[in-house]
Amino acid sequence: MTTTVGPATDPRARVDGLGWVSRAVFPDERVNLTVGGLAPAGHRTVARYAVVPSVARARFLVPLGAARAGAASLLAYNALRPPKVRALRAVLGGLARLGAVGLAPFPTLTVSVPAGAAAAELLLTERLAADLGGTPLLAACGVRPPDPNGKPTLQLFTADGRPRGYAKIGWNDATRALVTAEAAALRALRAVAGVADHPTPPRLLAETAWGGQVVAVIEPLPPAVRGVPVDDPPRIAALLAVARRGDSPGPPRALAGSTFLSRLAGQADRAAAAEETGARAVAAVAALARRHGDTSVEFGHWHGDWVPWNLGRHDGRLVAWDWEHSGADVPVGFDLAHDAFQRALVLRGESAAVAAAAVDAYLGRHGDRLGLGAPQRRLVADAYLVEMWLRTWRLADAGAGWNTALHPALLDVIEKRHSG
Repeated sequence: MTTTVGPATDPRARVDGLGWVSRAVFPDERVNLTVGGLAPAGHRTVARYAVVPSVARARFLVPLGAARAGAASLLAYNALRPPKVRALRAVLGGLARLGAVGLAPFPTLTVSVPAGAAAAELLLTERLAADLGGTPLLAACGVRPPDPNGKPTLQLFTADGRPRGYAKIGWNDATRALVTAEAAALRALRAVAGVADHPTPPRLLAETAWGGQVVAVIEPLPPAVRGVPVDDPPRIAALLAVARRGDSPGPPRALAGSTFLSRLAGQADRAAAAEETGARAVAAVAALARRHGDTSVEFGHWHGDWVPWNLGRHDGRLVAWDWEHSGADVPVGFDLAHDAFQRALVLRGESAAVAAAAVDAYLGRHGDRLGLGAPQRRLVADAYLVEMWLRTWRLADAGAGWNTALHPALLDVIEKRHSG
């Protein structure tokens, strides 16, 4: 059900994507939002947005008042988008160049605050402008259906259309944890500058707690970045650079007694204490230890979401973003396994069972280039699938809800593999 919005109704009362985004971006009730109306008496207008294409089908909030910023919010990084989206944004960007006149057919969202109130205390954009040096900023925002695992993201621009950053908003336990993790990962990745073959990560520009939320501002990607084709072969040198961060290859260590296995066991125990299917995860970790405990493998870092749509190319170097699942002390080869699993699951719409088989096939073709023999490839595949179910549980436990493509299907796959 969608709440009807009248000419001066606050969209935060809606249950659709516009309502979800509005609540995340404007959580303070002292901020007044009106669609199709003026600021109420005693308030001053601080921002206006075109709601594109309509209130009922909102997809973009485009800032008004600075035509170049509005156009940039629709045209920046368009080369990374699918063709249909790219074409739509190109048309809308052309309209935005005309300013309010060009976007006049679309409803207007007016943002106002009480007269005399300090906008920096009430508006995230004002707070971030101060954190980024004080230059006034305009924000644009995509609108998606409500998603407990999704993070509303503000594109921040100066009035002349220069991108200043992407502000990811963690608004519930699950997304606050992801935003915090990405900020920590990007801080740590400053040390990889100049490491041969390591993909270039964006810099963390600011991190703040605001209005009960966690917000990280990530550096804009290079304007000329281009996406990696989805059928590109794996970039083994880059995967090894991510795993080793410029260090020499680590000595292989047995799975049994590793801190990685201890972490899996601890998370499985917590899952079992939280809900019934967690007991199956405890059994899966125990089976993993029995089957592969004596197998030795190199441990290292991983990106955590190594997929073509998080990779690009610029000036001959690989660029990688979205490091929110990054971590240390995992079997080298996890990123390769994740790449195969997600290509099957997301790009081809395959089942968890088929995606797991794609992991085996991908490791079989490319694992030797990571130093993985047959026993190590089986360990990496089985351990990765357990890791993925535990990630699914962590997000669900933090309020994101279950990913129905992976639960309980992935547990079924894991149990079948261990019984075979």
